[in-house]
Order: sequence, then C-alpha cells, then structure tokens
Amino acid sequence: MPDPILDLIDAALATVEDPEIHRPLTELNMVKSRAVVDGVARVEVWLTVSGCPMRETITSRVTEAVGAVPGVSRVEVELDVMSEEQRKELRAMLVGHDEREIVFTQPGNLTRVYAVTSGKGGVGKSSVTANLAVAMAARGLSVGLVDADIYGHSIPRLLGAVDPPTMVEGMIMPPQAYGVRVISMLPFKPGGVSQPVAFRGPMLHRALQQFLADVWWGDLDVLLLDLPPGTGDVAISTAQLLPHAELVVVTTPQVAASEVAIRAGMLAQQTNQRIAGVVENMSSFPCPHCGEPMELFGSGGGTVVAETLSRELGTEVPLLARVPFDVRLREGGDTGRPLVVGAPDAPASTVLADLAATLGTRARGLAGMSLGITPARRT
Repeated sequence: MPDPILDLIDAALATVEDPEIHRPLTELNMVKSRAVVDGVARVEVWLTVSGCPMRETITSRVTEAVGAVPGVSRVEVELDVMSEEQRKELRAMLVGHDEREIVFTQPGNLTRVYAVTSGKGGVGKSSVTANLAVAMAARGLSVGLVDADIYGHSIPRLLGAVDPPTMVEGMIMPPQAYGVRVISMLPFKPGGVSQPVAFRGPMLHRALQQFLADVWWGDLDVLLLDLPPGTGDVAISTAQLLPHAELVVVTTPQVAASEVAIRAGMLAQQTNQRIAGVVENMSSFPCPHCGEPMELFGSGGGTVVAETLSRELGTEVPLLARVPFDVRLREGGDTGRPLVVGAPDAPASTVLADLAATLGTRARGLAGMSLGITPARRT
C-alpha cells in the first residue's frame, strides 16, 4: 500500500535541485532511500564524489524541503557516494552520448556564442567579459564563461570563482559565481596562481577543446569566451572549434589600441566569422567637480574600429557600447565582486547591462553555421 507521507516526501525531494547540475535529485537518481519512523524522516542521498564541495548545500536543501512536509518533526540526512557504474549512468543521462564532442556545434543547438577579443592587453577585455556575463545571468539567462586566455587567465579572480571543479567520470562540473558557470586553467595548475603555463600551439588547442567538450555546461543561452589578446593560436583554434562564434572586439579610445584592435577584428576575414560589434572601454566620464567629460585615454577609438572594420569587411560592424572609465571596475575585479553587482547604478554598470540586453536577446540566425551541404558538380 502506498504511504501518503512518503509520497509527500517524494514530492518535496522533487523540488530539491543539485546545486551544480540544476536538476532535481529525484531526476538524477540521487535519492538512495527515504523512510519515516515516529515523525523522524531519514533520507539517504547519493553524492557524485566523496569530496563533493556541495554536500552541505545538498544537506540543507533536503532538510528544509522534507522538514516542511506535514507529519515530519525532524529530518536526518545521510550521504553516500555513487559507484563508478552510477557515475557512468549519470554522465550518459546528462550528455546523451559517450564520445566527447562540443555540444555548441551540434545541429539544433541554440546557444549564442561570443568570443571577446582585443588587439592588445590592458584594454579591460576580461573585466568587460566578466561583468557582461554576470549582467546576462542577472537577466535570467543561463550563461557559461570560458577563460580562454590560457597563459594569463584572470576570470577566476574577477568573479571570485576559485573553487576547483568536481570531476564525474571525466566530466568536469564547473564552479559557479553570480549565476555564471566558469572554467579556467587555474584549477588545473598544482602550483596555483603563480605557476606559469608553458604550452605550445597544439597544447593550447587541446586545452580549449577540453574546456568546450569535457565540461558539463548544461543548456546555455549564452557562452562567452575571454580570448587572449591578438591573433595567435587560441583565436585561430576558437574559429576552428566554434566556427559560428561571433567576435566582440574590445578597444580603448586611444589610437594605439584602436589600430591593433582593427587587426584582431580583421582575423574574421580569414576565419569566416561574424563580428557582433565593437566595445569601447575606458571612455570619457564626467569630472566629479565640474561635470565636464574627461577623456583620459583620448576619444573616438571605438568609432574608428567599427567604421574601419565595416569598410574593410564589407558589412556593418556596429559600435555596441562605450563603457565610461570607472576605477571601481578595477576594484571590483580585485575583490571578486563585479561592478554590475557592487554598484549596479554606476554609469559603467548601466552601459554593461544594456550591452548584456543587446547581445543576450539577439537572434542567432544561420550566419556562420555549417548547413552540411556542398555545391553540386556539373558533369
């Protein structure tokens, strides 16, 4: 005979999501057992790995959900660890295949992919990318962020996402910060932040491929890649692995930055990628004393880049945003608290939020996508 209170407990457990996978524990077959004796509910939960960093979160969520069931006076949660076979079944359930492949290139995938690039370092590309990702997540979008700057990775500090990922049968469960799933080279270096990455071209390509194929990203609305400056190996590998990715070119207003930013954008001509637009960072801001615009890094660089790329590529490349200079953007990066979170009403935050709305709601279309057809030959 069905036990009504167990049915209520099952319904409560169906509302408890795994904090990393964001699916109910019941759907993931993570509930080992449940029983009620004299009002005490005992629930056993399978963890994916013994060192699961979310064990306390899972325990508290189960306790809260089951504790709200009428007739339950106390909840006891016991944790066990999945067997290798169970982990394989979980992986198969999540990815739907055994071979490692990049889901973003599969037919029917609707994730919008943006590769954020620049011609040179020091233009605030990573800060723009991190804040853009967080602003998109705040709009309710499912967002992933790949720190593709293998040598100079900075995204973990910018977002405070320094926890190591969880490994499940070769599948990498990425850490999250501010609703953004993040993967970087940092957790794969035993020596930590100070350890250099001595990779040559093929190894860079393989690292990027693993970030895209071995990480469980879930069903993303947007995937952002923070590329290293310039037009080197990673930029070319990105075009090969994600041919439909659109480029967002970041520059500052000064001429020196805009000239090299144009070269970064012109790579699209060789890789057959589309440029979503140009972002001018560190633009003018009002003087705190007189209100007059202050142009610390010159003016017009973003417009020059957008107009030059439009002319050279024969297609419209818009100037998407001019982000005002704000020292808090740097300060937030040092503390792991993005400006769009720490000071959401700041002029720079407002511009970044508008940019997130623009890029996050664009229809992807068929530009840059392989249709799997070839021209017919005349005989």
